[in-house]
Amino acid sequence: MSKLTLSVDKSVVARAKRYAKQQGVSVSAMVEAYLVSVSEPPETKDLPPIVRSLRGTLKQGDLDAYNKHLIKKYG
Repeated sequence: MSKLTLSVDKSVVARAKRYAKQQGVSVSAMVEAYLVSVSEPPETKDLPPIVRSLRGTLKQGDLDAYNKHLIKKYG
């Protein structure tokens, strides 16, 4: 993990901290997600913004459990 120093207006920082707290994430995680979304390879930029925003949020997902959930829910 690398450190990055940013200069950001105080009011923006305050709003970002409030938003991050409400979302249960860190400001660092939000900034990282944003940087990932704007620097991703072109083939993934065709995804809808909501899908792109979710990339990387599920680090160790259990695909088998998810498939079982879908089968149970939708038959």
